[in-house]
Amino acid sequence: MKEENQFTNKNKISIEIFADIKNNKFKLKKVQSIISNINKVFESRIRLGIMSILMVNDEIDFITLKELLNITDGNLASHIKALERNKFINVTKEFVGKKPRTTYIATEDGKSQFKNHISAIEKLLKNK
Repeated sequence: MKEENQFTNKNKISIEIFADIKNNKFKLKKVQSIISNINKVFESRIRLGIMSILMVNDEIDFITLKELLNITDGNLASHIKALERNKFINVTKEFVGKKPRTTYIATEDGKSQFKNHISAIEKLLKNK
């Protein structure tokens, strides 16, 4: 009877280990699926900031954006180009009087991609 008990306990342990491995593989696949929705374009702190600002404002001008993010003209310009190249923002250049004014708006695709990116990060953080 004692031998039978040891055999049963070993089987229970084997089943628990198998279940744990299977569960971890499932969790890994779930995490991989979530990570695939993280958009590399938004990995930069500055691009994340630009898009966050544009999500709550219809439009924003260059000077205000630069001040809000506390970055240089060149740094902002290079990140703006990356977002524009991916068609996540539209850029409008005009003159107000004799002064140039550049404004930015998030495109519908940009808004959608950014929401998906943020949602993926939230899911990743909530995943246990």
